[in-house]
Amino acid sequence: MVGFTAGGPVEDDHTFLIHNIRGYTIQADTLTNFDAMFVEHGKVYATGRDSSLRARFPGHKQVNGRGHVLLPGMIDAHGHIMSLGFSRLTVNLAGTRSLEEALERVVHYAEQHPEAAWIQGRGWNQTLWGENKFPVAADLDRAVGDRPVWLVRIDSHAGWANSLALQAAGITAGTPDPPGGQIIRHADGSPTGVLVDNAMLSGMVPEPTAGEKRRALDEALTELRSAGLTGVHDAGTGIEPYNLFKEYGENGRLTTRIYAMIDGTGETFDRMGKDGPQTLFQDKLVLRSVKIITDGALGSRGAALLESYSDDPDNHGLLFHDAAGLASKIEKAALRGFQVNIHAIGDRANRLVLDAHERVRRRHGKTDLRHRIEHAQVVSPGDFPRFAELNIIASVQPTHATSDMNMAGARLGQQRIRGAYAWRTLWDQKIPVASGSDFPIEETNPFHGLFSAVARTDLNGHPNGGWYPEQAMTREEAFRSFTINAAFAAHQEKVTGSLERGKWADFILVDKDPFAISLSEIPTIRVLETWLGGDRVYKR
Repeated sequence: MVGFTAGGPVEDDHTFLIHNIRGYTIQADTLTNFDAMFVEHGKVYATGRDSSLRARFPGHKQVNGRGHVLLPGMIDAHGHIMSLGFSRLTVNLAGTRSLEEALERVVHYAEQHPEAAWIQGRGWNQTLWGENKFPVAADLDRAVGDRPVWLVRIDSHAGWANSLALQAAGITAGTPDPPGGQIIRHADGSPTGVLVDNAMLSGMVPEPTAGEKRRALDEALTELRSAGLTGVHDAGTGIEPYNLFKEYGENGRLTTRIYAMIDGTGETFDRMGKDGPQTLFQDKLVLRSVKIITDGALGSRGAALLESYSDDPDNHGLLFHDAAGLASKIEKAALRGFQVNIHAIGDRANRLVLDAHERVRRRHGKTDLRHRIEHAQVVSPGDFPRFAELNIIASVQPTHATSDMNMAGARLGQQRIRGAYAWRTLWDQKIPVASGSDFPIEETNPFHGLFSAVARTDLNGHPNGGWYPEQAMTREEAFRSFTINAAFAAHQEKVTGSLERGKWADFILVDKDPFAISLSEIPTIRVLETWLGGDRVYKR
């Protein structure tokens, strides 16, 4: 294949003209159209009219887009890559509508895997189970009584154990709640089987084998590229996953760009961050941020609230740090050049993060590290302006709103809910908004997220007119939040996020135009092809 360079033609498999397309990108802060794109050495060289580009670059390989819509590759600003892969290899309880349906899946998996020492899975959500109450160990004992069972809730902030798993962990009525965690108990003080946040059995469950980890990563990468995700911000990367990502990068097997957030600022950070930020494999693996968690989740009532839960008057949620301690963690990472991305769900947690950043700002002045609040889910009205004042990016997950709307109002009450999932408020106050899904908590499909951001309904169109529709994004804003804004949130807007000259040719071909079809059709958009750096990595 002949490539175009100032010095003359060269052989290059990543140089071509793709034409017969309906292209969209953000260029100079404007949504623009084109019907052809010339790619040189895996990077965008020019976009424009078909006839013009054919005349400028004659004799090159041509790729016929067959009239399909071409978009920049979508970027998920908050996901969990290895968790996604393992969720496809263990019991998947997502979408179960009753306790009995969940137990049937556990029984089926146990029967299919008699070799498994532990039965593991994730995805249950008791708010979808009619009675809307936490399950108990005795329920799981009915399903599997001969092996420990450990099932993580949909939000990853609680887990459900059977009696053998509780015994293996040594959890009894006399076991105290750990800091930042809660053992849900019966009236007599005995554990029910549900463990919240820092009480979870993370250290007890057997570690996957090296082969299982590779299978999980293969599963995840397959799903991500088929969903049109050319970039993912991995929210909490440990040493072993990062080394596995590097192994795949060295072997040319990374088919999605990974922006890794180091899991915390403790020993893992000391080891992974000792050499400072890293960019590897032509921007396919970047390490320049850390992930810190300050509270739990709303569904398990672990999100830290300024006032008590409306449906649990004695509960304010769980807070894992104070402002001084959190400020110290921010300083430690920032002084080594790392962006700090902090999980905050409740309004008390969001205020704590803002207070901590304010402490650091007073000591060290402004930085260009683009710190983020992950979720920014429930914010007290007076705290919204502080995001802009402190240069904080809001990293949100639109499908959380449409998944949570069945319980968020009960948790927060009519007044407080007005500051929840408040994307319009963020946009109107000029706060950068990047969108993701938090997969595998939600589906990887970015068009589900784009739809939720605009419609604020579930996939069946409920509630009619949208849930607090005054907080919706426009289609263009939602598109930006999954492309150029997500790239900006990773310091990558100069190399990806849009199809502009000099950036990697990360793009997707889809079967419908998200800017022309009805809003209800957006979730049905299918990815036909995914290209990363001029390589086609997926074809339907």
